Order: sequence, then structure tokens, then C-alpha cells
Amino acid sequence: MSVTLPMYLDHAATTPCDPRVVEAMMPYFTETFGNPGSRNHSYGWAAEKGVSTARQQIADLIGADSKEIIFTSGSTESNNLAIKGAANMYAKKPAGETGRGHIITAIHEHKAVLDPCKRLEKDGFDVTYLAPGPDGLITRAMIEDALREDTILVTIMWANNELGTINEIPEIGELCHSKNVVFHTDATQWVGKMPTNVKTDNIDLLSLSGHKMYGPKGVGALYVRRRKPRIRLTALQEGGGQERGFRSGTLNVTGIVGLGKACELCAQTMDDERERLLVLRNELESKIENALDVVQVNGARDRRLTHITNISFGFVEGESLMMAIKEIAVSSGSACTSASLEPSYVLKALGVGDDLAHSSLRISMGRWTTKEQIDYAADKIIEAVKKLRDLSPLYDMHNEGIDISKIEWAAH
Repeated sequence: MSVTLPMYLDHAATTPCDPRVVEAMMPYFTETFGNPGSRNHSYGWAAEKGVSTARQQIADLIGADSKEIIFTSGSTESNNLAIKGAANMYAKKPAGETGRGHIITAIHEHKAVLDPCKRLEKDGFDVTYLAPGPDGLITRAMIEDALREDTILVTIMWANNELGTINEIPEIGELCHSKNVVFHTDATQWVGKMPTNVKTDNIDLLSLSGHKMYGPKGVGALYVRRRKPRIRLTALQEGGGQERGFRSGTLNVTGIVGLGKACELCAQTMDDERERLLVLRNELESKIENALDVVQVNGARDRRLTHITNISFGFVEGESLMMAIKEIAVSSGSACTSASLEPSYVLKALGVGDDLAHSSLRISMGRWTTKEQIDYAADKIIEAVKKLRDLSPLYDMHNEGIDISKIEWAAH
């Protein structure tokens, strides 16, 4: 029995593995299967060579030295290692005491940043959670206003995973360096799509993940600056001392090789892809906004990644909208939280009301998205919204000019 899969427009959640990445990985399953820690024979040497090549490919993509790349299982682990590792290394007081240091982040960060910060609060650190404005941005000025004498760490994502909005990362990093504060950015959505140079962008710690850039799942990396300033971390797990002692455990050689190849391919194609996807995203938004009233593109429209759009549809119930467009795989928010019945906490952070947040779609395009697919998706979404609004008495009142400003948008 064959199953027809929906059109995939959820690349911010995960990307398909590029066939060239799969091809690069294949020998490391069955032929070059050695442990890179085995230094006494050719199997280990061959595996170590694959790891070293990948380390260089990743470093080249982000403007780092290969010795500054630490392999992890993905951005969640990288974020935990960066945030907890830096906090505990630079703490002002010993474990078990309060007032151990001050950390700055934002309320609409990914859960993989927010939850480690909440854990550190329980461990005696103070955390400031900055609120963005309606544009969803975190600026240097916001960080400067929040800095304290005891601030030890700032962690702000480069590009938001639900909105695609781009924060002032180089400017924030410059500020942190001037104050001798460690700066970490979760660059999961950014790396591979936009040019990156961790040195000139003033970054101390950077998290990335393979499956967001056409590589395999279960592998990622953390950039750790080695000089000017040298960043030190407290390891989260002990063992064989791999990865310069930052992350013990046998390396996932196959995944690492795939991650390296994915980074190499992104370096070659991202400039052209960025421009191509910008055209597609603008066309999608234009078609929807020209055909429907009471729609809202969320976040700063002039500071976004080109492959992500987040659109709210007034007078539509979100779950019904998702059911009406089953032919298209899109998201109502982050893949890590979309199973929740709660409206997106990211949209709520921007001041979007619950009902409107419930009726929002995150549409994210990728390497093989075509104009024909975008036209099809726009038509299906427009058709679905119109049909659902035909069932909404509030939309009828809106069309009749009745003041419904004190009534929620979604139909009940």
C-alpha cells in the first residue's frame, strides 16, 4: 500500500539529508568503521581522518579554527554545554550558594536555551529574561540596559526558529567583549544559510546542528573560542576525555562525516539559495496578503531569514486550518513544542493574542522547494482560510462593519 506524503514546507523543523551527504557517510557504516580513539591500527587512523576532515569543513563554514570545534549530539546538547559549562566555570561563588552570577537571555529563545537557564536559576544564578518588542528582535541596547557588574554570560539566538527574525548578534558580541562577559549564540537556524565568521562577529560560543542544514540527525557541534579571549567550560559528562575533555564519549564518526559534508555543501550553495528562497518567500506572502484580509506576517519583515515566514490568519481556528491543509506539511510553531495545545510562546512574547497565535502557520522552504510548490501551497491556504471564514459569525460581523475590537478574532 503506497502512502502519498504531503508537500514538505517545514524545513525549520528539519531538513532532508542531501544525497551527497548520504554518499559521504556510507563507507563509515561498513568499511571505515573504526573508533577514532584507536590509535594503534589503520581502522582507527582512517576514522580519525574522517573526523578531522569534518572538523575542518565545519570550521571553514563559520570562520573558526578546527581545534575550536567540539562535536555533540546536536544543538540541544551544544546549548547545554555552552550555557551550563560557562556558567559553572565563571561562577562568582561555589555551587550551593546564591548569587553565583548573572545571565542574560530572552523569553522567546528555544527551549534548549530557556530550560538550561531555568536549571541554573535553581543552582544559584540570577537570570534576566528580556522581552522583545512586536518586531521580535533583541538589540545591543537591550543587552546594555540589562548588564550588571556580576553578569557572566549572555546567550541570545542568532535567528529565531519560529519567526526567522535576526538579532543584533555581532553588535551584542562586541558589547560583551568590551565588558569581559562570555557570549553564546544558538545559531541552529542561521548557520548554513547566512555568512558566518565567529571572529569578526564577536562570538565566544556557537551552537549548530546537522539536521537543520541537510545533514543527519543526532549530530551537531559547539564552537569554543580558544584565544582573545580563551573560553573555558566545565564539562557536563566525564569519561574518556574526548573532545579536549569538553565532551567525553566515543565519537559518532558516521554522523560527523555527514555534518562536515553538509557544511561544505552549504558553503558552496548558500548565497544562491538565499536569493532564490527570498523570491519564493516574498511571492508566497504577496499571494496570501493580496487574496485575504486580516492576515499578519509576524516579526520584523526587514530582518528575517529568507526561508521562513510566520503568518497569522484572523477569524480562523488554528487546528481547523491545519486539518484543512493536510496536503502541506507546515508547522504551528517549533517542532519541539508543536504537540502542545498552548499557543506559541514565541508569538505571545511579541504581544500576539492567544487566538491569533493559535491561527498561525510557520512555513519554511528549503533546497528543493520550487515555485510550483509555493504557488500550490498559497492557493491551498487561501482556499482553506476562505472556507473556514465562511463558518465564522465574527468574520461576518467584521465584513458588516460591526466593531468587534473587544472580541477575540478566532471563530468559536
